[in-house]
Amino acid sequence: MIKELANAFKVEELRKKLLFTLFIIILYRLGSFIPIPGVPRGVFAKLFRESAILGFLNIFTGGALENLAIFALGIMPYITASIIMELLTVVIPQVERWAKEGEEGRRKIVQWSRYLTLILALIQSFFIMNSLRLSIPVINKMVIVITLVSGMALIMWMAELITQRGIGNGMSLLIFTSIISRFPQAIAETLQVASPAYIGLVIVVVCLAIAGIIFIEQGQRRIPVSYAKRIIGRRVYGGASTYLPVKINSAGVIPIIFASSVLFFPAAMAKVMPSGILQDLANSLERASFLYLFLYFVLIIFFTFFYSEIIFNPVRLAEDLQKWGGFIPGVRPGAPTTDYINRILKRVTFPGAVFLGVVALFPTVLLSQTKIPFFKFFGGTSILITVGVALDTVKQIEAQLLMRRYEGLLK
Repeated sequence: MIKELANAFKVEELRKKLLFTLFIIILYRLGSFIPIPGVPRGVFAKLFRESAILGFLNIFTGGALENLAIFALGIMPYITASIIMELLTVVIPQVERWAKEGEEGRRKIVQWSRYLTLILALIQSFFIMNSLRLSIPVINKMVIVITLVSGMALIMWMAELITQRGIGNGMSLLIFTSIISRFPQAIAETLQVASPAYIGLVIVVVCLAIAGIIFIEQGQRRIPVSYAKRIIGRRVYGGASTYLPVKINSAGVIPIIFASSVLFFPAAMAKVMPSGILQDLANSLERASFLYLFLYFVLIIFFTFFYSEIIFNPVRLAEDLQKWGGFIPGVRPGAPTTDYINRILKRVTFPGAVFLGVVALFPTVLLSQTKIPFFKFFGGTSILITVGVALDTVKQIEAQLLMRRYEGLLK
């Protein structure tokens, strides 16, 4: 591994990309410690201990929310906006046309994602302000909200810079950095209170989780596809055979994010609009309760199937195959091909959905039973994101090395 990393820095272009990515990550982490002016930190620390919602959000900000820093909103509003725009490609015809227009359409979608990000950041800023319940002048509250939204805009710009000029996906790397930054604190608190047996349990669980995630992330079902021969002039085109890869976990961590958002919504509304009904519902969905775990698992499975259908549209895929002269051996083009792909997708998605549910719930159950601090910082979602982003980034570095005839990081 050390030799391969050294090879990566030997290539000038790749070295510049790696150093640029590292520079942006350092700036991002520095912004997580610059405090917002006009907010007493002691008041917020008390609310932080009492709110499961703030604790969940803090995981994806790398402690910036806990520090009341200018980057307290983290990258999540940008990720949420990007997911919403992707979902709108199925609902709104205009957005669907943009998605089919190539680079020009992609720029339009990105631009609207930025606008939506700022709206979500503004809403989240008001939610944080309401949670603080500070008796300060209105002008100070406006300064806090503007600082939070401006910090989010700066994070969005940093993520796009990494994607364009660095290595890997900018959004994924920033959230990966935020999660990993909590690792030293998680280890320190675990060593202080946990016995050697519990520390061994943490190591075993994390290793099994990483192995399972890698196995599922790499797993895929390959649907064979053949292309008919076409004679154009004196040349023969087509006749090749390939396959359609259907990943076991094609939805990634998006179902977990959606399910968490749905379950946290009653508690968030109870903070903004105190109500007996909302408060009772929020209390009944208290983290690690049976109702919470059951609904969490069911919602993860539902959103996994829902999102997989969107990103791997069987109808559109069958139409594209027929358009380019492709067919699945033994299956008629048109509706039979759509039904066949849909049936394969459902069979492959089910184990992936169950796996996501288990990965998301198991650390939460262990935390409630053992009180090991490590699982407070690194739940199933955190481990899944960390391993997934690491694999994707290593593959991109490997591809750059193989283009220049160096051995990759993965063998």
